[in-house]
Order: sequence, then structure tokens, then C-alpha cells
Amino acid sequence: MLRVATWNVNSIRSRKELVFMWLERVPVEILCLQELKTETHNFPFLDFERLGYKCYVHGQKAYNGVAICSKFGLEDVFKGIGDAKFDVESRVIGGRLKDLWLINCYFPHGEERGGKKFYYKLEFYDAFCKFLDRSFSPSDKIVLVGDMNVALEDIDVYDPVVLKDTIGTMPEERQALRRLLDWGFVDAFRYLYPNKVEFTWWDYIGGAVWKNQGMRIDYIFITEHLLKSLKDVFVDTWARKKRQPKPSDHAPVVGVFEL
Repeated sequence: MLRVATWNVNSIRSRKELVFMWLERVPVEILCLQELKTETHNFPFLDFERLGYKCYVHGQKAYNGVAICSKFGLEDVFKGIGDAKFDVESRVIGGRLKDLWLINCYFPHGEERGGKKFYYKLEFYDAFCKFLDRSFSPSDKIVLVGDMNVALEDIDVYDPVVLKDTIGTMPEERQALRRLLDWGFVDAFRYLYPNKVEFTWWDYIGGAVWKNQGMRIDYIFITEHLLKSLKDVFVDTWARKKRQPKPSDHAPVVGVFEL
């Protein structure tokens, strides 16, 4: 079995102990992290090495940052999407494990319609699709994971009326995310559980996690060649509900493959 997890940790230096506690409970082979909020040289490489992980890190001071921590060595590791406008920020890292490509991405959060960050988010999605066109084919075995900052369908938010046309649910954002599916990816969780209501992010304010007032914005996307190997996808809310140390506002999502 190969277990691949994605988790926006909202600062690896603040959540390091929680991450290691979680790995004792769910010892995944590959852990993809987003929003490290630290420069590469400050990442806790040695702590992960003690657990048997080799970490590939694309860090940035105070913002963004992505990492792939793997029990197996990766080849052809890349950072960014080859676009100078967007590679100023550390949002994408990937590599190859035999014939399996792993891509970990932290997509922009954006803002309300019409703002500069709203357009930047849509442009990033467009640039990312062009990167896929240049670098890969839908016939490749690819696992694309990350915080995509979009709830794809109304089922992916706790109240589609209250949250209608807000950040992460706007039609333009959903269309941008669907372009990844149109390119050749499948939403692994929704493939296995077409009607299941499950969230990956809850606001810190108002006890949202205890009321389950969340959104599903963290995904594991896979190309069709991996569908026969997919065994399960689950969200581990333990990591989000853990009171000490203070949790991230996201929960980890785990994909289980028989490879």
C-alpha cells in the first residue's frame, strides 16, 4: 500500500509537534505539506529524517511554502511552474517516484470578485494548466494534491446559501478548478464517495470545527490510470480537533493506493 497525505499546516514551525504526533497515528509513506511559512533552510529536515522521511522543500519567508516528505527517494524534483510571474511565490513542488509523478501545490486564496488577488488566483490556475500541458500528459500516472482554495460543488460547503458567491465558491473559481478535471484529473474523494459530505477546512472563529461548519478545499486529484489502484480517501479530523498543540485550520487528507 502507498498512502499519500496532503495537509496545509499553516506554519510547519508552529505545528511541527502536531505533525509528528499525527504521523504516529497515521504513518503515511508520502506527506505533502502546504503553507510552510518558513524559508527552506529553516525546515526541520533532521526531525523528519529521524522518522525515515526524505524531505524536498520549496520554502519562503512568512508566506506560502510547500514540501514533499517521502519514505522513498524522488527523482526529477522540480520547484515552480516555469513562469516568472508566479514562481516568485513558493507554491509548487513535484517529483517522480518510479513511474508515478507527485505534484504538491498551494493555490492562491484570492479575494472578493474584482480585487487584484481575485484575478491573480484565476491567472495562477490558467498558468498551472499551461504548465501541465507543457510538462505532462493525461496518460501519465500523476497524483496532484494540495490546498486548492476552492470548494468545487455546493456539497463541499456546510451552507451553500450562506456561502454563495463568497471566496472559494464563486463560479469563476469553480470553473478554474474544473479545468484541472477537464485536463485529465479525477477528484479521488468524490470518485469513491459521490454523495458524502466531508470538509477539510474550518475557520478558527466561533467553534466552527465543532459545529462542522467547514469547506472541502483540500484535494487529491489523480489521473485515470490510477483509478484502479485507488482504495480509499479520508479526512482525519483528529488533527484539526486536537486542542494542544494548537492545530492548523485544515485537516490532513489521505489517499490509499495499492501500488
